[in-house]
Amino acid sequence: MNERKCVEEAYSLLNEYGDDMYGPEKQFADKDQQPSGSEGEDDDVEAALKKEVGDIKASTEMRLRRFQSVESGANNVVFIRTLGIEPEKLVHHILQDIYKTKKKKTRVILRMLPISGTCKAFLEDMKKYAETFLEPWFKAPNKGTFQIVYKSRNNSHMNREEVIKELAGIVGSLNSENKVDLTNPQYTVVVEIIKAVCCLSVVKDYMLFRKYNLQEVVKSAKDLSQLNPKQAVQTGNGKEAKLESGDKSSENDPAEGKNNQQVVPENSEELGPTESISETHLVNEGVAKPELASQVTERSESNENDL
Repeated sequence: MNERKCVEEAYSLLNEYGDDMYGPEKQFADKDQQPSGSEGEDDDVEAALKKEVGDIKASTEMRLRRFQSVESGANNVVFIRTLGIEPEKLVHHILQDIYKTKKKKTRVILRMLPISGTCKAFLEDMKKYAETFLEPWFKAPNKGTFQIVYKSRNNSHMNREEVIKELAGIVGSLNSENKVDLTNPQYTVVVEIIKAVCCLSVVKDYMLFRKYNLQEVVKSAKDLSQLNPKQAVQTGNGKEAKLESGDKSSENDPAEGKNNQQVVPENSEELGPTESISETHLVNEGVAKPELASQVTERSESNENDL
């Protein structure tokens, strides 16, 4: 129910960065202010009609806005038609700036995906179109790692696995050095199917910009800087140790408590935790001294007696 607000935000965001990349949009005069033909041409009725049709077409073309909302045919999806714009470069520029500044620019727009080409949403049409569409990025001597992301809306005749398999085969045929990378690919082939239309694009930094999510890219750096202490910590000798706090059942059961206290260090001389298991903290300040071995044994035996 926020499509109208989404369109307004899209216009504001696209015009802001569009003016930055391509300069301000030209303001065209009204039709009544367009120059008229000479009086001599008006005498010829046929020439006058042709000229009027030409003026109407020219006026219509000039009146086309740089960004224009178009009915997408699917709920929660807004399609913005562009004129004289390279969508993938503009959207990448927007996300790059938001990623650096961490300044939130939208409230209702979740993801903004550029669409560089469209075709009919049938496998044969997609294969034929993709063979030429993907050449600028993947045809030799160009190469790179890639992944394919697929999303279908209001369409039931397309099969996700078939589409990905065919497109991956086309990328491989353009250059055998193109390799699949699902972790951090150089290029991401975006396939968006809406009803009977297939929308294609090839984007960069898809994972870095959180799948082109305008809400998530603002807080991506914060997420990366925060490490969950229950998952892993860095010990003093530079090795990672997994932390798992014991549950209440292990506290109540002495036998289970002793089993959960077991620590297998990477270095046989390291000291493991010998006390509480409900809240575990690993503090490895170095290698243990040999003369402390007897003390550790006595402490562990006393703990067993206490349990």
